[in-house]
Amino acid sequence: MEYAVGKAGRIIAARLFEGENLYDSIETIALKEKIKCAAVLITGGIRKADVVVGPKVEKPKIEANFFNFEGPGETLGVGTIYCDGDKPKLHLHAGIGRGDTHIVGCPRGGASIFLILEVTIIEIVGIDAGREADAETGLKLLRIKK
Repeated sequence: MEYAVGKAGRIIAARLFEGENLYDSIETIALKEKIKCAAVLITGGIRKADVVVGPKVEKPKIEANFFNFEGPGETLGVGTIYCDGDKPKLHLHAGIGRGDTHIVGCPRGGASIFLILEVTIIEIVGIDAGREADAETGLKLLRIKK
């Protein structure tokens, strides 16, 4: 286990609009505001999303299994922002659904907004953490430095 204790810094409220890209929008805010570490909350509408819903294969390297959600639908999610090098990267998991179609996963394959998406970014200050390549999984994972 790795962990560090920090404090809440700035809190940013944002409203994303129809057609905007979920990841690009949040990462743009983080870059502009120089946010290195944060917790992220989202709620609102998703037009479409390519969602990782677990691994297709686990070994030798994890291969993502994508589900293509075609909305419009509703979403509620939680994530983090940590830098990969000098750029903030969002990692978010969300419940997404409409009617009988509902999934939980990571919409890292791309997600566009339906109508409105409310975003709350809670900056975490006082810790040194970032994303680093993990040789075993082939993924860029959170590393907390002491």
